[in-house]
Amino acid sequence: MSETTVHAIDRGHIEADLNFAVDGSVAATHSDPDPDLEYVDFAVWNLVIDGPEATVLWDTGSHPEAGAGYWPAPLYEAFAHVDADEHDLEADLDDAGFDLVDIDAVVQSHLHLDHAGGLYHFEGTDTPVYVHEQEVKFAYYSANTPEGSIAYVPDDFDRDLDWEVVHDERQLAEGFELLHLPGHTPGLLGALIETDDGPLLVAGDECFVEANYREEQPMGASLTWDSRAWRESLHRLKDLERRHGAGVIFGHEPDQFEGSGHE
Repeated sequence: MSETTVHAIDRGHIEADLNFAVDGSVAATHSDPDPDLEYVDFAVWNLVIDGPEATVLWDTGSHPEAGAGYWPAPLYEAFAHVDADEHDLEADLDDAGFDLVDIDAVVQSHLHLDHAGGLYHFEGTDTPVYVHEQEVKFAYYSANTPEGSIAYVPDDFDRDLDWEVVHDERQLAEGFELLHLPGHTPGLLGALIETDDGPLLVAGDECFVEANYREEQPMGASLTWDSRAWRESLHRLKDLERRHGAGVIFGHEPDQFEGSGHE
């Protein structure tokens, strides 16, 4: 039996149009040319994976000054992390019974601004930060040219960090496999983790909400770097779920931890 536990860390919530997460969730029709849009809450979370070999932090959330000019205004208008100032990483870890010094390694699923904003806590330390090779390249490309994605803030990741670059996939620890799931971004990482409560698939932003996964409803174009790669990654996750009988955690599903069997 695994000795690994997974703890969900509440990092607040983002408010945005549901159409960003589920493409065409609300659309005008001939009989209803002016439908009401759905402006909804999306969860922001991190995980602490506490195992016999290491205590690993999954993502670092948004910078606490996201709403005070740290995030580009157009991004904040679209995806408002309205309580980021109430969710500093160190304080949220403390609420869950952990300290920054307890963290042996960080996995950055990707480097978007709502996932990499707490990396400054690890600047100048020897805490390894795992990130996929394709993600590092795309993040710097996006942050320093007019091309790529506007969802990267260079101050999040252009720091003195102990980068551990993942070139394909790798076993981080026994029963802890990092998965390359391109689609949302080129270098998105997920994981298959053996836990005390059974296998757990961390799908993350491969599926922003459960409807992207269960109903295979795609995310909006602004959240999808490569739609074909996204669908291939989705089917791979579903195959892993079937073969391992795993629970699945989605990127921003508000109810994702209810009934998951994980803390």
